[in-house]
Amino acid sequence: MLERLLPGLGHVQNIHPLFVHFPIALLITAALFYLIAWIGGHESIRWTAFWILMVGTIGAGAALATGLYAGPGVMISESVREHLLRRHMRIMIATSVLTGILAIWAIAARPMPLRGRIIFLLGLLAVVVLISIGADLGSEMVYGYNAGGDACPQPIELNH
Repeated sequence: MLERLLPGLGHVQNIHPLFVHFPIALLITAALFYLIAWIGGHESIRWTAFWILMVGTIGAGAALATGLYAGPGVMISESVREHLLRRHMRIMIATSVLTGILAIWAIAARPMPLRGRIIFLLGLLAVVVLISIGADLGSEMVYGYNAGGDACPQPIELNH
């Protein structure tokens, strides 16, 4: 029944791709909303940024958990695993930890820190940069080395 509703799902190696896109969008949006709130947004924008950060943080946790679970079973060559997958994992773990710290800080200072606000915003900028780098590595594995599906029967070696 599920194959009839979502026929493309049968081609993915694991469910990690289903969890990565929302936290990427939400955390980047949270950073944007916090920046707008800092520049002079209304209280409602601060609370919107807060809740987007909370949902994005939960999504990042789910993406991290599914990624860590999926990592060992991804059918890629050892060279791609060494060069891309391990770097992707380290960057996304760091991103998730930093996101968690910022979320705890936002909870403590609801909805937006007054003291250390610049550091908070720089932390969000760091999250955006890390997400961009980690997502690029992930997409290179999927689209360059077939880490996301069964279209290619053999793992593709890393070309330097």
